[in-house]
Amino acid sequence: MSIWIDVAIAATGVNLVLLAVLGFIWGRNYRQLRSRQTLGMLIFAALLFVENAFALYVYTLDPVLSVWFSTQVPNPAWQAMVLFHVLETVAIGFLTWVTLD
Repeated sequence: MSIWIDVAIAATGVNLVLLAVLGFIWGRNYRQLRSRQTLGMLIFAALLFVENAFALYVYTLDPVLSVWFSTQVPNPAWQAMVLFHVLETVAIGFLTWVTLD
């Protein structure tokens, strides 16, 4: 297993935590405000949460794909996937920071 899969798993885990925080806040706001914007942000967080949960499942728990990802995916492909996971983490982190401020 390369360092790239570990970084991807860590970034995906951080994304899940941050999206859970955002989903909680935006869900609470939607219950109070009933605005379409907060509903849109809640749906955005939910869809990204599902995407990251699926990625984490594939990287760690799926009996076939986790082995394939950890042994047969070449490093350039992992580097590209990790780049996007980390960029997503930075974006969600910034969005969480702005939301909590």
